[in-house]
Amino acid sequence: MADIYPQEAVPRRITRSETVLVLALSLGASGVSALISFVGSLTKPGGLKDQAATLNGSYAPGRPWLDLAWQLFGITTALVPVALVAHLLIREGANLRAIGFDRTRPGFDLGRGTLLAAGIGSAGLAFYLVARATGFNLTVVPESLPDVWWKFPVLILSALQNSVLEEVIVVGYLLRRLGQLGWTPMAALVASSVLRGSYHLYQGIGGFIGNLVMGVVFVLLYRRWGRVGPLVVAHALLDIGAFVGYALLAGKVDWLPTP
Repeated sequence: MADIYPQEAVPRRITRSETVLVLALSLGASGVSALISFVGSLTKPGGLKDQAATLNGSYAPGRPWLDLAWQLFGITTALVPVALVAHLLIREGANLRAIGFDRTRPGFDLGRGTLLAAGIGSAGLAFYLVARATGFNLTVVPESLPDVWWKFPVLILSALQNSVLEEVIVVGYLLRRLGQLGWTPMAALVASSVLRGSYHLYQGIGGFIGNLVMGVVFVLLYRRWGRVGPLVVAHALLDIGAFVGYALLAGKVDWLPTP
């Protein structure tokens, strides 16, 4: 029978290897992929703002049911690393409640998350528009799905998946493990924030810097609140606003860039 032990009893090399493997299976790999994509954009003829980064595209154009199957498959499998983190925390003798991802304080999570989303959303949109206008960012296309009945439900599910994956792993799990490895609070903050920026690098320099700053804010608030719940809510609302807002407004307002 497998041993269940507190994480401090685990050799540091095991904790280190576990952390690297979790990141390699999730957002660490996304960071490497984003870097390769960014290099490709830089070396491609034309400026960054003349290129597009599509976040939610069709997997099977012209075949809506097959497309839906692929969309749901992608969303579901992207959450497997979160299930792995939950499993690892249980082996440690804890669970997701240890990082504040549970239903014990729904009012707190929804209230703080909504306020946080309102503050970051307006600033983030302004920063993106400036970064793109000055040539530091690609044109971000939040969605290019076909106009079928499942379009908006899939966009919302995609936003929820992004928020859970990123906040549970990049904030709750990573900070916990880095603390157990003896990292200073400042070093852990930098690592978490740079990681968040790295897997948005495919959007351009603006995407990296904007998400790095967001990462700093999220880490500081997590340490204050002791919960990733509000961060998940805020991130979900930001992505839902971006995905659904683009679907409704693209081509209908002058200030929203389109390819």
